[in-house]
Amino acid sequence: MSDALIQTQIAARRDSLIALTQDLIRIPTLNPPGRHYREICDYLAARLAASGFTVQLLRATGAPGDSETYPRWNLLARREGAGPGDCVHFNSHHDVVEVGHGWTRDPFGGELDGGRIYGRGACDMKGGLAASIIAAESFIAARPGFRGAIEISATADEESGGFGGVAWMAQQGYFAPERVQHVIIPEPLHKDRICLGHRGVWWAEIETKGRIAHGSMPFLGDSAIRHMGALLAEIEATLYPHLTTKHTEMPVIPEGARQSTLNINSIHGGEPEPEPGYTGLPAPCVADRCRIILDRRFLIEERIDEVKAEVTGLLERLRAERPGFAYEIRDLFEVQPTMTEKDAPVVRTVAAAIEKVLGRQAEYVVSPGTYDQKHIDRIGKLKNCIAYGPGVLDLAHQPDEWVGVDDMADSAKVMALTLAELLPE
Repeated sequence: MSDALIQTQIAARRDSLIALTQDLIRIPTLNPPGRHYREICDYLAARLAASGFTVQLLRATGAPGDSETYPRWNLLARREGAGPGDCVHFNSHHDVVEVGHGWTRDPFGGELDGGRIYGRGACDMKGGLAASIIAAESFIAARPGFRGAIEISATADEESGGFGGVAWMAQQGYFAPERVQHVIIPEPLHKDRICLGHRGVWWAEIETKGRIAHGSMPFLGDSAIRHMGALLAEIEATLYPHLTTKHTEMPVIPEGARQSTLNINSIHGGEPEPEPGYTGLPAPCVADRCRIILDRRFLIEERIDEVKAEVTGLLERLRAERPGFAYEIRDLFEVQPTMTEKDAPVVRTVAAAIEKVLGRQAEYVVSPGTYDQKHIDRIGKLKNCIAYGPGVLDLAHQPDEWVGVDDMADSAKVMALTLAELLPE
């Protein structure tokens, strides 16, 4: 009966769920540069304070990206129960990526059409944030005598690494295992899937060196672009085929991400791009520099030093074989793979709730890219963490992004029944 009451409470809040999601989408929290972060935190603070939560607004002063123009604001809300017990924390990021081209709807309109709410961030992940709030409010209404605590956070900059959000909060101790025991991140990974973790990532910048000369006499110079071309050819000939031989036992989705991957994120060489409005021709020069950014995603079976050695070994081979080849390589970013065990308490509990609500067993998956679980695990030292939330992962960052109302309602039921199991009366 108690579980049925919780689900009834969620059904009664369907209109509130829709309105909340629309309101969140209509706050254009674009990252970069980090717009309207304080506005969305103020909005959520008012909402959660009215529901009995104690609210803190936390600025990640000094974190990457934080400035007086674009301060990195985070919200943390906590509702204490009637007695001691575990703390369940729902963490959502409030930032969204650029709009991009190809939209047929207002990207910040929050339009409701055919059971879908459209807008940038609808799927990734304001729909999940709204669902977690409705879940908590419904659970509290149905089980006012619960023991333990519920926390809800809305954090900055997940789309650019999370350093002004969850990483900073973890450094301050907000995810310490003695104060938080269970974490659910409502990323859009389908309402019947539990995401246990993610692959690793290594970003690096490689610069090839050359010597400038007049373009009519290139033999007096040394083209950094040609050296980079040799590197790219070597990557195509040897590194890409090598990566296809590396496969993981992690249940990564989609299937293509169950092997190691490499993306050339960008390439820049020679003269800078002309300023907008310039109509002249470029100067005739041999390029004395060329840079690429590598985005290497690796598996839990791989070691980061081996991943880096594959690239540096290739560079050293070119330096030995190619006259004039010189380079610099700089680490930009690295994250170790992480995966929570299937028998962890939060995993077992969410899986049981999925079966109750949806009538089928949960699917266990791993994300091809990273999300804020990396900081909760590595900095916070909290292993009992998963991603679970509404939405279709493939829609993230796409034009006409949307989230289904039924999916949000079902996910809210799963989250609320999870609270009922982990925070008993």
